[in-house]
Amino acid sequence: MITISKVNKGRNAFYNVELSNGEVLRVSEDTLISYRLLKDREITEKEIDEIKNASNEDMGFQLALNYLNYQLRTEKEIHSYLKEKEIGSKDRYKIIERLKELDLLDDVAYGESFVRTQMRLSDKGPRVIKQKLKEKGLSDQDIEASLALYEEDDQYNVALQTAEKAMRKYHDKSVREIQQKLNQTMMSKGFSTDIIKRVIAEIDFDEIQEQEDDALEIQGDRLWRSNQRFAKAKRKQKVKQSLYQKGFSLDAIDAFIAKKEEEDDE
Repeated sequence: MITISKVNKGRNAFYNVELSNGEVLRVSEDTLISYRLLKDREITEKEIDEIKNASNEDMGFQLALNYLNYQLRTEKEIHSYLKEKEIGSKDRYKIIERLKELDLLDDVAYGESFVRTQMRLSDKGPRVIKQKLKEKGLSDQDIEASLALYEEDDQYNVALQTAEKAMRKYHDKSVREIQQKLNQTMMSKGFSTDIIKRVIAEIDFDEIQEQEDDALEIQGDRLWRSNQRFAKAKRKQKVKQSLYQKGFSLDAIDAFIAKKEEEDDE
């Protein structure tokens, strides 16, 4: 016959129930009350097994609550966390359902919160945000519901800020090359082609256009020097090709090369 020899308050709202056979059960208050685990009470082997099963779920539930205290989590994150804590598969799914019933776990709410934060603090477009939410374990349906908050005007404003910030890094470049780089930057951030076109159409490149002659001189001089080991025709071809790839017009390139050839002949 097994009896309960002692009941003590443990950590994190759990109780330690010591049995006469030396075994110690760690149980929640609900389990303690449900099974009337009082000192000197007789307890069967069947009850002990049931209590152990209930205790595993309760322990996992408490762990999940603590994990949720820090920030919102997705179902996948809770599932992975409980698995790391060696909570069994059956109990993990029960715990997740309990959390959802208590409105403590909601992937759509998580997704909407995530999207709002990204809109406010990051330079990411919908495509990158969608990928991040996939990694968090949200379903396609929940992702689409969350991304509905990221309206086209908001995307445009974030993309424009991203482009304007990126332009500060581009010096001594042609307008065409800057536009190409802006396109690549916004594309990598996850913005759509339509949004990118709107942004580039909005940016005033007049000042950059005025500086393009200076940019051509700077880049052209560098290329002219670095290719001086080649024969005259080869050197001219390589410089012309490189400057064209950088977005400068053929007329401007030809004028620059003609000037450099005159300088070399002097």
